[in-house]
Amino acid sequence: MIDPGTPAPGFTLPSDTGGDVTLADFRGRKVILYFYPKDNTPGCTVQACDFRDSLPGFEGAGVAVLGVSADSIESHRRFRKLFSLNFPLLVDQDHTVSRAYGVWKKHKVFGMNIERSTFLIDEAGNIERIWRHVRPEGHTKMLSELVDGGLSNH
Repeated sequence: MIDPGTPAPGFTLPSDTGGDVTLADFRGRKVILYFYPKDNTPGCTVQACDFRDSLPGFEGAGVAVLGVSADSIESHRRFRKLFSLNFPLLVDQDHTVSRAYGVWKKHKVFGMNIERSTFLIDEAGNIERIWRHVRPEGHTKMLSELVDGGLSNH
């Protein structure tokens, strides 16, 4: 299990924007890494659109946003286009990264799936904060308030 203050598990994952995204490439800036169960489902759509709408504030504070699910690149591209998403969606089809972050879990209804969770990774690549069992509504508002309250200087 990972905890605040421990190194964030490194990864390189395919992105819907083309090519691969490597966590280490973000050293020197904070990263909001959020895991979500499924493209184009009600809760995940609310969450992704909230991140889309909040992205200018995050970027203004020097914070990158990355979304991760087990969906395919094609699914991510459709999701991005349908909702004009403006941040990379990463593909974790073999669940390696989801397992490393402890979010690949058994769900009562859906079997094994990603538990909606968010990780704030600091400039040095360490876990700064963790939010598990995230509710789609209001989560990005809370994160935006952290940014406004000095997340970028935390």
